[in-house]
Amino acid sequence: MERVDPVVTPWEVRGEVDYKELIEKFGVEPITEEIVKRLRKHSSGLHVLLRRGVFFSHREFDEWIDSYEKGVKVILYTGRGPSGNTHLGHMIPWMFTKYLQDTFKCDLYFQITDDEKFLFNPELSTDQVAEYTKGNLLDIIAVGFDPERTKIFTDLTYSKPLYNMAVRIAKHVTFSTAKATFGFSDSSNIGMVFFPAMQAAPCFLHQYLTSEDAHVLIPCAIDQEPYWRVSRDVAPKMGYRKPAGVYSKFIPGLGSGGKMSASLPDTAIFLSDTNEEAVRKVKNAFTGGQPTIREQKERGGNPDICVVYSYLYSLFDEDDRAVAETYSSCKGGGLICGECKERLARKVVAFLEDHRARREKAKDSVGKFLIKE
Repeated sequence: MERVDPVVTPWEVRGEVDYKELIEKFGVEPITEEIVKRLRKHSSGLHVLLRRGVFFSHREFDEWIDSYEKGVKVILYTGRGPSGNTHLGHMIPWMFTKYLQDTFKCDLYFQITDDEKFLFNPELSTDQVAEYTKGNLLDIIAVGFDPERTKIFTDLTYSKPLYNMAVRIAKHVTFSTAKATFGFSDSSNIGMVFFPAMQAAPCFLHQYLTSEDAHVLIPCAIDQEPYWRVSRDVAPKMGYRKPAGVYSKFIPGLGSGGKMSASLPDTAIFLSDTNEEAVRKVKNAFTGGQPTIREQKERGGNPDICVVYSYLYSLFDEDDRAVAETYSSCKGGGLICGECKERLARKVVAFLEDHRARREKAKDSVGKFLIKE
């Protein structure tokens, strides 16, 4: 079968992603053992997303750590586009951002791009985006960010500071650059063309608000990296440090191939799913098992292509030894897919129940996090 080239943009990811190719294409660097050692020095332990290689590449992450060690103010910036309910894939950058905030005791600016989702999705109204924003906000707070160090804002309700920074950025970005970077065409509405300046604005928001030197790090999925290339290009022209980035892989969808997608509900586990819905999705997930139990025991399975194993490996089993045993047992035919699915289903249900409890508590603390004009 002819190989179909994958597509990885800030708005679309499809096809089989080759992360080594993406590193070369985007001009980023793999996370090295040296960076891992430096993180270990500052933290009580390495996050599972780092140990298992989910966060796999960076741009000047090491220089951001340098800044911290030299006493420069370090800042975190990440975000969410509220186009639907939150699923597990959205949680990956947030969980790692919390780890970094806890480790380095730094401020976090969290942008909710309600303007983007209205501009880029012709089917969404501002009212619909506002409803998604309310729900997403509770999911964000439920992650456990430090309320004393976290500022969450939406572009449509915190527009004055963001717009003041965005127009300064936009002045240094030509349409030719925006078109080449983001693939805009003559049919793109003018709001879409301006939006990258709004996305870049939080890279320099702390400096704008406080007149304080700061070094920003952006934890996000690798598809968002083009935004930060533009941010880095304009930073010296504005007298700011270039933002650094640390990038994650995509959590796979529950089917065969592709990332978890809100537009394909059965490929994703949503935080709003009931326990029964989540269990059903796990039990229907793609595996690397053989067609029959007898063949599985005789020939073993293939955990390298198994979504169920990937979820246990990436998110739901902190025990490195247990994960290694699962891998070898699957390969050797000592483990059947039903057992793995049952194990993952229990862990997913426990995660969702815990998140629901924290989300309910978050309703009372929105005011501690959300900033408006």
